[in-house]
Amino acid sequence: MGEVVLMSDARITAIPVVDRGDPLLDVRQHQAIAVDARKHDDRGAFAHLRENLLKRLLRAQELLPEGVRLLFVEGYRPLSLQRFYFERYADELRAGHPDWSAEQVRTAASRYVSPPEIAPHSAGAAVDLTLVSRDGQELDMGTRVNASPEESDGACYTAARNIGPAARANRTLLADVLDGAGLVNYPTEWWHWSYGDRYWAYATGADHAIYGPVDR
Repeated sequence: MGEVVLMSDARITAIPVVDRGDPLLDVRQHQAIAVDARKHDDRGAFAHLRENLLKRLLRAQELLPEGVRLLFVEGYRPLSLQRFYFERYADELRAGHPDWSAEQVRTAASRYVSPPEIAPHSAGAAVDLTLVSRDGQELDMGTRVNASPEESDGACYTAARNIGPAARANRTLLADVLDGAGLVNYPTEWWHWSYGDRYWAYATGADHAIYGPVDR
């Protein structure tokens, strides 16, 4: 694997945001994409995405071969929930590495959970997803969605070598259709893709992000 630029990197945090104000729309209104309930919340926040990201996700579904569907797991994540996830994982890392500095903990935590102030999920600009067969069975992707680096021995990294050929082929298929629709991947998480956030701006060379965190 080449250099992996983490979400906490100064090259990412320095990118300005000029929010276009696109609305958050409910993915569940579109039958083309299967929606998983594992991240369901009472308000249904998890199922929302910025309008332009949702359009691109629908385009990606059209690019998949017959009999394969996207399985949407999580989109928008309220800032309070993002803070909770980040601090919980950071606490786990502190407990396991008491000698680490605060900056080391923050950097390591950002492999798996974005710092709240720059989190693409809290901008409605990121989606966690996988692939399923016609009968709804998840395809082999090498790890479960949301597997941590510790749990998976690094196999959660998109370009990880310690996965089998079927998982590699399925990750390639997922990447091909999402790349083709204009999304970018966070390379420590094969399931995490975004459009319009700071990481997207970095990956595409845009001079600013078009979506920033929203609290609702």
